[in-house]
Amino acid sequence: MNFVKSLFFQIIVAVVIGIGVGIAFPNFGEQLQPLGTGFIKLIKMLIAPLIFFVVVAGIAKAGDLKAVGRIGLKAILWFELATTVALMLGLVAARVFRPGEGMNINAGTLDPNAVAAKTGGAELPHTVDFILNIIPTSAVDAFAQNALLQVLLLACLFGTALAASESQLKHNVLTLVDQIMELIFKVVGYIMKLAPIGAFGAIAYTVGAYGVATLTSYGMLILACYLAAILFLICLGLAAWWITGMNLLQFIKYTRSEIMLAIGTASSEVVMPRMMEKLNKAGCDKAVVGLVVPTGYSFNLDGASIYLSLATVFLAQAVGIDLTLGQEITILAVLMLSSKGMAGVPGSAFLALSATAAALNAFPVAVVALLLGADRFMDTMRVFTNLMGNCVAAFVVAKWEGMLDTEKMKAVLAGEWTEEENESIATSQPARPTETIHSPLGHPLAQSYTVYDKT
Repeated sequence: MNFVKSLFFQIIVAVVIGIGVGIAFPNFGEQLQPLGTGFIKLIKMLIAPLIFFVVVAGIAKAGDLKAVGRIGLKAILWFELATTVALMLGLVAARVFRPGEGMNINAGTLDPNAVAAKTGGAELPHTVDFILNIIPTSAVDAFAQNALLQVLLLACLFGTALAASESQLKHNVLTLVDQIMELIFKVVGYIMKLAPIGAFGAIAYTVGAYGVATLTSYGMLILACYLAAILFLICLGLAAWWITGMNLLQFIKYTRSEIMLAIGTASSEVVMPRMMEKLNKAGCDKAVVGLVVPTGYSFNLDGASIYLSLATVFLAQAVGIDLTLGQEITILAVLMLSSKGMAGVPGSAFLALSATAAALNAFPVAVVALLLGADRFMDTMRVFTNLMGNCVAAFVVAKWEGMLDTEKMKAVLAGEWTEEENESIATSQPARPTETIHSPLGHPLAQSYTVYDKT
């Protein structure tokens, strides 16, 4: 009965019904798009203030201002390593499966304006523009535009100033910040009750608008993308286990409701607040979570990287061009840069592919239009892989900084300790504590917790 009432079960049912509606009544399914869009907007309106307060609290409580720089540097190093591996796996998958071979597309028959119509005339920011855009025009504008990197910069400055403040002021402000965070998470809880409706509307629209026929037309490309993603996730899980002792399969089970919601709505941002909360409960320090996760949404798009490198080679194969090793290295170099500015840009995948095609000069940019039908079916792979990549990054960086409570992480992921159990114990005291584990960390945010006998 508890499983039936769980958010995970409700979202699964909503997604299945949404797929059925999209197949049986495609026109009606398209009209349900506002349900998914409205839910995503409800969550996104809370992301900027949540990130701000989480980062401010984490930095101020840590007190070690040098740690902030170390966390950022180590996060960027991990992001670059993971992105490079993802891009290379995409290239390998394209070479092995050759998904575009035999299509023999005549580039002259494709509409050169189709991609521009999809992206609305937007373009990826250049490197200098991207860096300058991290600095907001004003503090208010950063929140109004929901620009996560700008909000993160403001939060780092505010948190640093608060950490250096005299104790009474610091105590008063931190008390207020903690209370505001509690309210934000409570509002997130209210909104999450609408998650099944949002997932239903989003998936019904996707299936209704794009149909399932595309799956057969681009079957080999889609299969290659998903197999490459699975291989990347295996590598990611092994790296996480080796560095932190974290079991990726247990983590997937721990966050299954959030994962299904992200897949159903085709948006990883929609679960950012819940993921940050769960990472903290699983032993990751608030300062690390607050700095690594939002930054990862711009710098660590592993799923998108796999898709972009594979899709570029696919397009060349589709028009009968075999790329040289030098051209494939060019693909890696261009995508390494262009993928960093993708977050928040409409049709960013097509813009990145267009930029890569222009740099290669091996086939017309108009060929990118071939992917207009198949792109939507890559969302599940991209969203899930991006999400897991950022969560693993938080665990890894926390471990490197000595800010990961490993014992708590293992207990939470194994299901031996949950916040719900502790709350019920605190009120009714039906069970006796069998073991109290004190964090070995000296970090101010580390917590002690108790494992209870479930019997």
